[in-house]
Order: sequence, then structure tokens, then C-alpha cells
Amino acid sequence: MQLNWDNLKVKMSDPVRTTVREMKFEAMTPVQAACIPLLLSNKDIAAEAVTGSGKTCAFLIPMIELILKRHKEKPLQKHEILGLVISPTRELATQTSEIVDKFCANIPHVNQLLIVGGNSVNQDIAKLYKQGGHIIVATPGRLEDLLTRQKISDYNIHLALKSLEMLILDEADRLLELGFEKSLNAIFQYLPSQRRTGLFSATQTKQVALLIRAGLRNPVMVTVKEKNNAANVTGETSVSNDLSTPSTLSNYYMIVEPKLKLATLISFIRTQDPHTKFIVFFSTCAAVEYFSYVLNSILSVPGQASRPVLALHGKMRERRHKIFGEVRAWGSKGGILVCTDLMARGVDIPCVDWVVQYDVPGSAASFVHRCGRTARIGQSGRALVMLMSNEDAYPCFIKSNQKVLLEEVASLSITEDTFQSVLTSVRELQLNDRAMFDKANRAFVSYVQAYGKHECSVLLQVKDLDLVSCALSFGLLRLPRMPELKNRKVEHFTAVDIDFNTIGYKNPQRETKRKKCLRVYEQTGEWPDAKFKGKGGDKGKRKKKQTVAWSEKKAKKEASQEKRAKRKEVKQMKEETGVGRKRKKRSEVSEEELKEMAKDIGLLKKLKKKKISEDHFDREFDPESTS
Repeated sequence: MQLNWDNLKVKMSDPVRTTVREMKFEAMTPVQAACIPLLLSNKDIAAEAVTGSGKTCAFLIPMIELILKRHKEKPLQKHEILGLVISPTRELATQTSEIVDKFCANIPHVNQLLIVGGNSVNQDIAKLYKQGGHIIVATPGRLEDLLTRQKISDYNIHLALKSLEMLILDEADRLLELGFEKSLNAIFQYLPSQRRTGLFSATQTKQVALLIRAGLRNPVMVTVKEKNNAANVTGETSVSNDLSTPSTLSNYYMIVEPKLKLATLISFIRTQDPHTKFIVFFSTCAAVEYFSYVLNSILSVPGQASRPVLALHGKMRERRHKIFGEVRAWGSKGGILVCTDLMARGVDIPCVDWVVQYDVPGSAASFVHRCGRTARIGQSGRALVMLMSNEDAYPCFIKSNQKVLLEEVASLSITEDTFQSVLTSVRELQLNDRAMFDKANRAFVSYVQAYGKHECSVLLQVKDLDLVSCALSFGLLRLPRMPELKNRKVEHFTAVDIDFNTIGYKNPQRETKRKKCLRVYEQTGEWPDAKFKGKGGDKGKRKKKQTVAWSEKKAKKEASQEKRAKRKEVKQMKEETGVGRKRKKRSEVSEEELKEMAKDIGLLKKLKKKKISEDHFDREFDPESTS
């Protein structure tokens, strides 16, 4: 298939062609060549394509073409919604909205509106009423909120949606992973059935198949795999053994001694050109918070322009939008984005040179999505995963599970002096600010807990971790108290020999409060805290919650489920025997029957508490049946 835009099976309008040229898309990608004609020929489609394959333009171009066609037939009204794109996260929705803006710049009579969480609902309502939006890009939670409010002020969103021509579910598998299935089903009820629907996803799961059944009518299945560089279009789902990552992406792995991981990462970044753009993935929000400060501090050279280091994770909420904008504004300048898997799906950050996976992701699918942040839309890119010796089987697992080939590269040579220099720098950060000391401990504990929840638990087990060596890579001043460290040999970890109560916060308010609490603790032996107000004599005492290992939590959960099942069984038994049933007329129950019921209930309680055996219960409950 020739992927020149001139060979597209349908004709594009002049404004759309102009925008495509302005965005410098010289040729179509396979998913665009397959999906654009189908959506323009009244077909519903379910497209599975590798990450970075140009899915956004594959649905935006036909959406805008349909709106232009409709405008020729009947001029667009201000409060008509003709195109709706639902994205799983604010970041992806914002990115899609920016691309829509580029098309709308060449089509003055078509406008669009971004509706996501973070702004007040009233602000969104005011924008809808004041400027309208022929194309709406939204996150499902906020859209459902608007739809379920019925008529809002002078703007009726239900009436506006009656004109809907096309619905797009972007990153559908991610929408379902984030728990938006109910929201999507609620949204479908407000949309006209006579519409075109496109579902785009990097993977086809059972949940996605159910969503296709609920929201699409006789869809055409489009599967794009990188090896053949072509689209496979069928009436049903197709299966292929081709690679799951773009052919322009080079995937590497490196075996690193646990305690040298941070030093290796820093040395690796320093060996690259100053204009190199990195995305570094960590497994937890706490690790992102901590290591972003560490990298920013160690990589900064006084008197020299240093790479900006920014952090993004799911707990940031309001700050996320601003930071994401800063990252996208880097352009061709170098920078380091430290993040969790929040940024692993769908988000397009231009010109990323290296994706570094400092921690192994929680699932094999996440590995592919992380790598896909580079080598976008035909560009070249490189990805590196840093593995420890206990994880050396991971490349084979990824090859068989995700069809991704990893090439081993030699670990950087880190001398003992380099390691000690990095360790000293990290520890000094903690000694100078208790906030960093707290972050370091939270990061380490969260890392160990996340490691115990890996999807690939056969290969990646906490018991195989060298926790002392890992603690050194975090630069800990001392080992935290945690159940995973029980029965571990920790003698070769040397804690910093200081009074840890002398480490203060740089923040004056926090430090004043800490000192006040410390004085009370020295006098009473109890640490006061306003967050832990009890009743009576317990007022002001901190009640420490006992930490429990993940394996113990799982065992307790299973035991709890077993108890619930037994309670349900006893309840059924009561219902079958009539014990506990309400009588219509109290007078009909004799005194003898009441005594008999009381005896039966007593037997059931004893059975439940395991004070009697089941045989004993059967004999006492129904003597005739056992005689």
C-alpha cells in the first residue's frame, strides 16, 4: 500500500490538507490509511494499533470532514455537538485538544472545547453556553457529570448531542483499566444511536470486546502490526505474532548491581548530549517525588545551564496540567521527566530520545506502553530497562509475552569512589532537610510493597530482592521498620551514626511544629499530633498502625472471604429451616414451639462458633433423620 496522502481512497478537503502539511505529516501511517476511509463510509471501527502509530489523526481527519460536509448541507449552529472524543486522562485529552485546535485554525466556523476535571463544572457550563463546541474533547468523569445534571442553566447538552455525528473512544483499554466502564455505559444512554463510533486501543482485552459489543454496531476490526507495516482490516478480530513496538524503536536492557542503580542512571544521563530528552519511569508516586529532587540536585552544576528535571504522577492532581504543559514546551531542548505509568499511555511528548525504565513495570503491557513514549509516528527512539541480577529472566518473558526483543548492553563501569560520591550527596540532601529524609523512607517502602504486587510474580519476588543493597541505591540514612526486613541479614548496612531527632525541616512552620512535639515527647514519652485525637485519656496520642507484609494481607483477605462464605451458609440454613422467620400472627406460635426455636438457634450459634461438630448438630437438630 502506497502511504502517500494523494493515494487516500477518499478526498480530503483543502483546509484539512493544509493542516496536514503544516504539521509536516508527509505520508500516512497504516492506521490512518485504513481508518479514515472506513469512518467516512459510515462504518463503526475498532482499531488495535501499536503505540505511536498516528491514531489521533486517524479519527480527527474523518471527524472534521464529516462536520464540513454537514456544514455544506446545513450551516452549523452554535450549540450543536457533532464530534465527541473521550480520553482516559487530562493529559491525553489536552494533547488531543491541541491537535484539534490546529485543524480549527484553518476552519473558522468550527470550534472545539476541552472538558476535563480540574476546572469547576460551572466554568465548563459557562464556556459551553458562551462559545459552544462543535467538537468536544472530554474525560469520562466530567462528561458524565454534565450529562446527569439534566438541563444546565440556559444550555441543554442533551439537545446539543442530538446532532452528534461521531463518537471516539481513545485508549479504550486504558479507559477500562481506570474503572470508567460504568461512566461510559451511562454516557452511551444520552447519545443518538445513528452515529459513527470509533474505538482505538493499543491492546484488545476481554473488557474491550464487551465495550465494543455495547457501544458499536457491526464494527470493522482494524489491526495494525509494525512488522508488515500495513493494516489488516477484517470483519472480526485478527491475531498476529508481529512485534508490539514500532520498528524505529531500539530496545535495550542492562544488568545492574542494586546499590549501583542510581549512580548508573546519573552516569548514563551525563554521557548523553545536553539536548537529550529523557523520560525516566519509576514504579510509585513516592519514588517519583524523591528521585526527581535527587536528580535535580545532583545533575545541577553551579554556573552552568542544566537540564530541567520535572516530576509527574497521579497524586499531583491540580499541578499535573501545568507541569505537563511545561514538558511539552521543551521542544528540542533537553530535559528529564521523572514519572509513573500515568505518562505511559497515549501521551505524545515531542522528540523523546530515551525512555529509561528504572523499575520494572507492574505488568508486561505497561512495558510496551512505556517504551512507546519514544519513536512516535515514524521517528527513531531508544528505550532502556535497568534490571537487577534477580530479574535477568525478564527479557525472555517480555519476548514471549509481548513479542518485544531486548538487546543487552554492558553496564557502565561505576567505581567505588563514584558510588560513594553519589551516596554521600544523596545522604547530605536528607541530613539538610527532614522532608527529604521522609521522602526517602516513603519511596523505599512503597517500592518494596509495589514489587510484591507485580503481575509477573513468578519471576519478580520480594524474597529475591537484596533489600540492603536496594536501600543503598535509595541513599537511606537508616533502614525503616517494615515486615519485609524481618529475618533478613542486614548487618552489612551501616546506618549514619547521628541522633535522627536533630535532622530538621527547612520549612520553618513544619520545623516549629516538630520541635514543639519533640519537647512534649521528651517530657511524656508520647508523640502528640493533632491528626490523632482520641477520646478521654488517649487524646493527642499517636496510635501507630502496625505494618503488615503484602503476603500476610493477602492471607487475611482470603480468611475473611472464607468467614463470609460460612456466615452465608449458616444464614441459608436458617432460612431453609424457618429459624428466624417472622410469623404473621404471634398468637399462632405456642410456648413449646418458641422453646424449640430457641434451642435450634442455640445449636446454630454453637455450630457457627465451632463449639459442636456438624454430626452433633445434625443429631440434635433432627433426631429422627439420624435414628
